Amino acid sequence: MKKIKAGLVLLFLLASSLTLFVFAPAAEKPQDEIASGYDSIRPDDVYGICKTLSLPEYAGRHTGHEGYTAAAEWAAARFKEWGLKPLSQMEGYLQAYPSPYVIVDKSEMTLFAAGDEGSEEMGLDPGTDFLPLLYSDSGDNTADLVFAGWGISAPELVYDDYHGIDVEGKFILCFRGTPDREDDRFQIYDQHRQRMKTAKEKGALGLFYIYPEPLANPNGDWIEGFTPAIISEKTADRILEERKTTSEELKADLLKYKRPLSFPLRSRIRFRVESRHFPEGTGYNVAGYVEGTDQRLKKECLVIGGHFDHCGQHMGFLYPGANDNASGSAVVMEMAEAFSVLEKKPKRSVIFVLFGGEEMGLQGSTYFAEHVPDAFTKVDAMFNFDMVGEGDGAGCGISEEPAGLKAALEAADETLKILRRSSYIRGVGVRSSDYAAFFAEGVPCISFYSNGPHLSYHQPGDTIYRINPDIMADIARLAFLTACAWADR
Repeated sequence: MKKIKAGLVLLFLLASSLTLFVFAPAAEKPQDEIASGYDSIRPDDVYGICKTLSLPEYAGRHTGHEGYTAAAEWAAARFKEWGLKPLSQMEGYLQAYPSPYVIVDKSEMTLFAAGDEGSEEMGLDPGTDFLPLLYSDSGDNTADLVFAGWGISAPELVYDDYHGIDVEGKFILCFRGTPDREDDRFQIYDQHRQRMKTAKEKGALGLFYIYPEPLANPNGDWIEGFTPAIISEKTADRILEERKTTSEELKADLLKYKRPLSFPLRSRIRFRVESRHFPEGTGYNVAGYVEGTDQRLKKECLVIGGHFDHCGQHMGFLYPGANDNASGSAVVMEMAEAFSVLEKKPKRSVIFVLFGGEEMGLQGSTYFAEHVPDAFTKVDAMFNFDMVGEGDGAGCGISEEPAGLKAALEAADETLKILRRSSYIRGVGVRSSDYAAFFAEGVPCISFYSNGPHLSYHQPGDTIYRINPDIMADIARLAFLTACAWADR
């Protein structure tokens, strides 16, 4: 009998819990006037856009390449289909700007590692042991190696990794970074373009970054006769055996002592690259807008954007860039459609922009910020989306002022409850995303991202199979609610 009673009690408790689950009050729904837009945001729709942009036919959306242009034309057609207004009657939805680019067709690297008993020849695997930087010129050279710390020459800061070493006709080995992460004066020297330019002026044949593993990177300028690359820490450690040290130990010493630690090496490398340079390449921002309803405030605009490009297709490797950043582009497009179906549009205009050239150094967003159409007198705020496709939560960087922007975001999250963390944007640097060009001009910004873990960053494994449709849709909803409130205030 006791067992029967216990079982009945258990069944009653289970039924009660199920009742509570079924009839628990739902999160507060958006008000009716924006419900049509909110309800139009669906996981399968935003996932479908992300999947389309990741297709091989778009060749990794390398800005300037025909694959990128085809993807941009596809997105522009969607903007037109949804009834967005083009920024320009002449250009339509595609804002063109100069974008030279490089395609790397083939590459080989052989290490002649110095040892106590002579040299050991080792063939290195592309994609695993090394990868050319995706702006390398063609070349075939065998040369000595020189370790040059951070590869920085900044005499005005009393710091020079090149002091006392000869790099003429040699390959430079160095880390990405600066001797003092807290000293903003070094930031310009952490730009790839600056570091490569310095190495070339010093007479080097190329510069090899030491990374944990090789990553695709098109962020730099083609330099005639210069062949830069990334090598893995494992490869670097094999080179550094002759010095009885490792890349981890070297980097720790550089950060600890904050002074140059450069030296020649006995190991040599043969590096061969076959690449094609396209100096007349053209990039495109894809842009359309929903016009505001207030006769005065509609001249102000809220920019909702994310970078459309990725790293392309090189040496037989396709970099689909599903998370980085087909996901952000898909969220921008899903929001564009949501705003297009609103019966009551906000007071301010809302511009949706898919930026080109972010991977090449924020080129598209910088161009757009400098060429905002004359119809708009002010960029009122900028919402950015970068890598929003992996994980189950959202995070963001946000401008500290005006305080109302964060209040609007937090109010929107009361409906979704997906915001895991936020931090204030204090400044922008060489690793910033597309919001940087706007933030630097004093425009309030929110830059959204998902909580990851963002595996396969800038690698062929960044495919659609890593993407969570629900987090993309929820970030789109969160940003949609925030944008509606902000643009209509």
